[in-house]
Amino acid sequence: MKTILVTCAIILKDDKVFAFQRSEKMKLPLKWEFAGGKIEPNESEIDCIKREIKEELNIEIHVKQRLTPVTHQYPDFKIKLIPFVANYVNGNLILREHAYFVLAKKEELLDLDWAEADIPILKEFLSL
Repeated sequence: MKTILVTCAIILKDDKVFAFQRSEKMKLPLKWEFAGGKIEPNESEIDCIKREIKEELNIEIHVKQRLTPVTHQYPDFKIKLIPFVANYVNGNLILREHAYFVLAKKEELLDLDWAEADIPILKEFLSL
């Protein structure tokens, strides 16, 4: 099975963190995740995450740090999730794919029902 390369961003704003709930139409419906998307051919990881966040959320970010990638096998697909910590820069947030979002304190993130691939990323982020 081919591994899908996907970037995601842990977006910080005013000492809080954005988390996004997948829509009912997406794979892993209603699970929480850090937003991002698939890397296109000849696209760098940084270019990918900036483009995906602009396309999905209508906001701009400044990438600060790359965390440890996670490879996860779901029943019908396999992903390598490449996480970045980023700061919100500007833009009015518009959910183009997701059902809902929260801007939460770090400790509140543990209360959400996360997509499995995002859990190790969340744990690494919380340990920083």
